[in-house]
Amino acid sequence: LYPESYPHFVRGRDSLREYITSLFTSKIAIYDGAMGTMIQNYSKRNKLDEEEYRGDRFKDWNCNVKGNNDMLSITQPHVISGIYKEYLEVGGSNLIGTNTFSSTTIAMADYNMEAYAYELNYEGARLARQACDEVTAADPT
Repeated sequence: LYPESYPHFVRGRDSLREYITSLFTSKIAIYDGAMGTMIQNYSKRNKLDEEEYRGDRFKDWNCNVKGNNDMLSITQPHVISGIYKEYLEVGGSNLIGTNTFSSTTIAMADYNMEAYAYELNYEGARLARQACDEVTAADPT
C-alpha cells in the first residue's frame, strides 16, 4: 500500500519503537490527553448531564454516574472521538492519551461498574486508534 520510501509511519510496516525513538530525537514531540479537562469544557458548551452520561445502555443504572468520564467512551463515543481529533488536528499532538484514567475496577467501584473496566479500556483505546487513523488518512504528515 505504501512504498518503502514513504517517509511517514505506517502501522503494520514500521517499528513503533523505532518511530518513537526517531520522533523524540529529531523534533519536539507533542503529547496530550487531559481528557477530564476537555470533557468539562465540552459540558460547558453542550448538555452533558446524568442522562447523557447514562445513555440508552445504562438508563436504569442503580446509582448516579455523572462524573464517570470514562463511561462516555461507551455512552457518548462522538464526544470522546471529537476530543481526540481536537488534540490531533487543532492541538497538533503527535501522540494522545486515552479516555481511560479511571477505567480500573477500583475506580469503577464508585459507580458499581467494576465489571465494565475491560470494556471501558478497550473502547477508550479503540476510539483513539480510530481518530488517529482518520486524521492520518486525511494528512499523513
